[in-house]
Amino acid sequence: MATRDAAVRLPLDRLLRPRSVAIIGASDKPGALGASVLANLERQGFPGEIHLVNPKRSEIGGRLCVASVDDLPEGVDAAVLAIPRAGVLDAIRGLARRKVGAAVIFSAGFAEDGPQGLADQQEIARIAQAAGMVVEGPNCLGLVNFRDRVSLTFIELPEVRAEGERRVGIVSQSGAMAAVLATTMITREVPLSCYVSTGNEAASGVEDYLEHFVADPDTAVIAMIVEHFRKPARFLAVARAARAAGKRVVLLHPGSSAAGAASAATHTGAMAGDHAVMRTHVERAGVILVESLEELGDVVEIATRCATLPAGGTGVIAESGAFKAMMLDLAEAIELDLPRLSDADSPALRAALPDFVPVSNPLDVTAQGLVDPGLYGRTLAALVEDDRIGTIALTLIQTDPRTSHIKFAAVLDALHALRPAKPVLVAGVDEGGGVLADDIAALRALGVPYLPTAERALRALARVTAFSARDESVAAIHAVPLEGLPGVGSTVPEYRSKELLGARGIAFPPFALVKTADEAVQAAERLGYPVVLKAQAAALPHKSDAGGVIVGLTDAAGVTRGWTQLTANIAAARPDLTLDGVLVEAMAERGIELIVGARNDPDWGPVILVGFGGVTAELLHDVRLLPPDLPRDAIIAALRTLRMAPLLDGFRGAPRMDVGAVADIVAALGAVVAATPAIREVDLNPVIVYPEGQGAIALDALITL
Repeated sequence: MATRDAAVRLPLDRLLRPRSVAIIGASDKPGALGASVLANLERQGFPGEIHLVNPKRSEIGGRLCVASVDDLPEGVDAAVLAIPRAGVLDAIRGLARRKVGAAVIFSAGFAEDGPQGLADQQEIARIAQAAGMVVEGPNCLGLVNFRDRVSLTFIELPEVRAEGERRVGIVSQSGAMAAVLATTMITREVPLSCYVSTGNEAASGVEDYLEHFVADPDTAVIAMIVEHFRKPARFLAVARAARAAGKRVVLLHPGSSAAGAASAATHTGAMAGDHAVMRTHVERAGVILVESLEELGDVVEIATRCATLPAGGTGVIAESGAFKAMMLDLAEAIELDLPRLSDADSPALRAALPDFVPVSNPLDVTAQGLVDPGLYGRTLAALVEDDRIGTIALTLIQTDPRTSHIKFAAVLDALHALRPAKPVLVAGVDEGGGVLADDIAALRALGVPYLPTAERALRALARVTAFSARDESVAAIHAVPLEGLPGVGSTVPEYRSKELLGARGIAFPPFALVKTADEAVQAAERLGYPVVLKAQAAALPHKSDAGGVIVGLTDAAGVTRGWTQLTANIAAARPDLTLDGVLVEAMAERGIELIVGARNDPDWGPVILVGFGGVTAELLHDVRLLPPDLPRDAIIAALRTLRMAPLLDGFRGAPRMDVGAVADIVAALGAVVAATPAIREVDLNPVIVYPEGQGAIALDALITL
């Protein structure tokens, strides 16, 4: 993976900031792609040279037109191929001969269209690499550099009016979605630096453009729509660089439903779907992951407008008791922290409110704001001074422009007076209600996002505040790779898995591998009754299915009978199987069953799975995926987010469980898997956790390679 994902920084300036552009397939026919590209360049006032290529024309719109790519001057910065698919390869070869720096290919019908299309796309990549030429596409919609007035697309976007130091860069594999998101941002008056659609990514991909935006001083937020990561390791490295540079990466990655179709089998591979693994790693790298196009636009706007990213508890000002209840329901569902406020603990807020309005969060100020517009400012001021509140959301009913303006004017006066350091958002309750454009513009000028609905505002805040609360500390991993493992595709039987993992700090019941019934009795006497017998062979990963597990043996006679039963079961179920031996193991006391596992994803790398085991693993999938380098405290915090976590904390008078011991197992397994890329999967199922101070122990272990 390291070789495949090795960082080779592409020289993107000639594509994104060209001084000269050639249009291959130029035209003056309305609706033709070449005509649209030329119109966009002229409309945007592109300051550089424009060269036109069309074998049937000598002039288009007063501009000279040459017949062939070979007639272009040498060293044009960027060429746009607005031609049918059949002519693309020859055109790319010609551009390489003329030392053109970059090419944009609109045409589809390459890798997505069968073996020949794939071969042609690979040839494009080969030519580009040999010539040092950057290729965007094929099957893309091009790009727009808004700052430098470069429009290499046939899409006509709305006029860009917003200016500002904090700009948004857009990268999308889908050209249509890139244009949609750009249009959304433009209409919201969010400043843009550039949008790029990468298409099939023959010779440049989302990682390259993300890297460019991380280094671009004009770009503060990068919005991404990615359907398939071709270089995951490089993406993670660049995302971490963005975080280190203080830049926010917001990602929409369709495909979560595919993981939902996974088998309910209780092993790590089935329970850790590809989308979940991706989410674990990209969030760890500092990416804000969203789940819809609408949410992407909302989060990007918040990240761009707010001087500081929303964090901590959210205080909500509302104007309806019923709506207050709805927001409480929503906040619980989306895990948005709304700190509890009351008359007793909020003197400033109590003093700001009429006597008949109780202190709460959300705060229902009723319709009193129309009678007393200063109420908005007083409640805002009280929340600004409250250390329990990190972010403030005002949700306003907007029935008509006149009454809306009364509220907005009061809010704006308060914001001008307070100049709060905390992020503030304003959202409508009745989408489409009467709001003056000047009022919205005035909010935006103060760095206050305006969203059309309160639900959208709260959902976006839940994403952003969760991001702000992430623990970015990293545990030091000193483990060395496991040694003596068999080859790829092999399974390490339970006894050997326990020997290897036990040496790395994971607790198992005492056990012994034996070859005969007499040895089994001797081992049982030594270990102490009761014991369990388990058949052992690499080709028998699921022992119970073949009758290879006999439990509850309490004396020597029972062990002898158990041995006879076990060997008969295996002979009947797997007559061709030769056992390595039989594991004699002390039976553990009952406790709460968990599952702990690990997976080395071939694209994304190692993840650890932890959750409730046994039947609940199949029914509820109450699990969390964790990166392997989480500190112990962060692992414990993650365990407490499981739906059944109250069982660990003394539910209904039961003793509190030794969650720290579980965290130690998770940390030890994470270190082993991170240090041993040859491991494909590890299952510790079940892991039994006991009351505080009594530890946790894994009853089964299986390593697959």
